[in-house]
Parts: sequence; structure tokens; C-alpha cells
Amino acid sequence: MNIKRLTLVSLIALGTLVLSACSGAPVSNNWHGLAADAERAYISSGTLVYAVDLKTGNEIWRYPAEIDSKLLFYATPVLTADGQLLIGSAGTSHPFVSIDPTTGKENWTESFAKGAWLASPLILDEKIYAPNTDGFLYVLDMSGKETADPIKLGGALWASPATDGALLYITSLDHQFHIINPTEGVVSDPIDLGGAAPSSPAVGADGVYVGSFASTVDFIQSNGKHEVIATAENWIWGSPALDGETLYYADLDGKIYSLDLATGSQNWDVVQPDGPIVASLVVAGDRIYAATEAGTFVALDLEGKTVWEKTVGAKIYTTPVVAGDLILVAPYQAEFVLAAYDAQGKQAWTFTPAK
Repeated sequence: MNIKRLTLVSLIALGTLVLSACSGAPVSNNWHGLAADAERAYISSGTLVYAVDLKTGNEIWRYPAEIDSKLLFYATPVLTADGQLLIGSAGTSHPFVSIDPTTGKENWTESFAKGAWLASPLILDEKIYAPNTDGFLYVLDMSGKETADPIKLGGALWASPATDGALLYITSLDHQFHIINPTEGVVSDPIDLGGAAPSSPAVGADGVYVGSFASTVDFIQSNGKHEVIATAENWIWGSPALDGETLYYADLDGKIYSLDLATGSQNWDVVQPDGPIVASLVVAGDRIYAATEAGTFVALDLEGKTVWEKTVGAKIYTTPVVAGDLILVAPYQAEFVLAAYDAQGKQAWTFTPAK
């Protein structure tokens, strides 16, 4: 195991297993989960979840109102069509919680899993599919009640399921990839990826694309047929990003790849900013956004040329989020927990929680 891999594995052990971020300080010992709607950004940061005004960068609310040292929020919050914000705790207490995204008030909370909530849930056909580190996929209704027996998949589940509207596709740290028909309750035979897969697959027209610690990208069809379609120099942590017939992905060497799916050829030579890339790449319009462990946030054009880059001042592991005209970045253990940039790379604001 090389130094880059060792550093990241040690970080995970510290941030998600020791779970020591219980002091109430603004900066936590785990990297953040980040989501946004048209008005607010939602960031999970240690013992608290915050809503931040996208126009001003000011705090709107925090959950819970008083710090509970047994809670630790790591996962990306998920907004639902019926107006809920869903997230689970990775702390010594691990309830699954629904919050009103407008007010920050708790709608409901349920405790049923044995492990930590590191993955975000998926909403499909008014059901919540929630993967847990205990190896089970829990099936809930929109009020948080279990509607079926949990599905045992095996290894720790760190990533949200993906769906093509009919099937669920789920990665695992035990190298196994699962396809589930939620209507029929059928789970296919697992597919061995050859390495742990901590992030969600990207859904295409005819199947899904998934990267893993085998340093490969697999294409998996709904019938379970699969093949390796690309390789990398190091582990692939983040989810691939699909844009038409081009698939973008990055590895822990910090290399960014652009794969032409029609020909199977790489579109460019080495594009390598300045450090390992854990966060998923984000494609928005004619820009590709990448964030590195070295703390650089970079915008590339579709030819792989740097349009601009910014030094954020701390490591970045959280995938950036496009919110209207802004791109949001949540650095790890910085003086602030969230920064907003416009499309030209100008910083609009930063958010630091008040103690």
C-alpha cells in the first residue's frame, strides 16, 4: 500500500470509526456531506447539520438545536419531493432522521439499524432505500417506517444506491456489486469488482459505470453482464461522471481521465492537478470541476485544459455541488466549512458556523 492510500485509509479510520467529533467546535473530524436546493445549501458537519442561505452564506438553521455528543453526521443529506431532508447519524447513536428543510425542525426519527449511516438514502416510488454499514439495505415508507424486511447484502455499504427507474444498483466495501429488483424483491448474484467500491455508480442508457479500488471502471448491464472498460493508475474512489458519450473519472494519483465510450479510447493525455482525488468529478455545462486532497479546486474545459483553479486552504474530500450560478465546496478541517464560487472562479462567500 503506497503512502497516498495509507493516508486516506488512516483518515477514514479516524473520522468514521473513532467518531471523536463531539466537542461542538465548528470544524469536525470527518469530512462533510453537502447538498443544495434553489435557496439553501445543507451541510452535515460533525454533530450538526446546517442550512445556509445561498445568496448570503448566512446560517438559516442548525439541527439539532442542542449538541448531542452521540450524534455524528457524515452522509450527504437527501431532499425528497414531499419536502423532507433525510440523513442518518454515524455516531454512537445512529437514528435515521427526517428534517423540515425550511425550518430545521425534526419531522420524525427512527432507530432500527445496527451500524452507522455513512451512505445517503435513495427515494424511488415513494419508498426510501437506506444502505447501512451493517450490510443491510433498509426499505422504509416516507414516514420512516420499515415496509419490508431489510435486505442483507454483506459488506459495509458506504454509497447511495443508484437507479435507472426500475432497478437498484449498489456498491459495497467487500468488492461486491448488487442489482436489486425492488418490485419483485429479487437480488441478483453479486458481481465481484475485484476491489472495494465506496461510491455510487453512474447510470447510463444501457447500464451503469462503477469505479473501484481495483483501479478499474466496470460497465454493468441490468442483466448482470459486465466488463472492464477502463483502467487507472491508482484506486478510483469517487463516482464516474457521465456526459453523453464521455465518461470522466479520477484516481488517487490525482489523474483525471476522459473516456470516449464509443471508441474506448482516452480523449486526452495526463491531466493531473496536484494531489489525490477522492471527491467525484462534477460536469456542468462545458466545465468539469475537480477537487483535490491538496486543497485545490479546479475548473477544466471539455478538452482537459485548466480554465481556473483556486487554493481553498484545506483538504477537499467532499464532492462539489452546483447550486444555480454557484459551485459549492466543503473543505476538510478548514477555518470555514463551506465556500461558494461563481462560474469564473470568484469566491462569493464562505460559511463558518457560530459557536
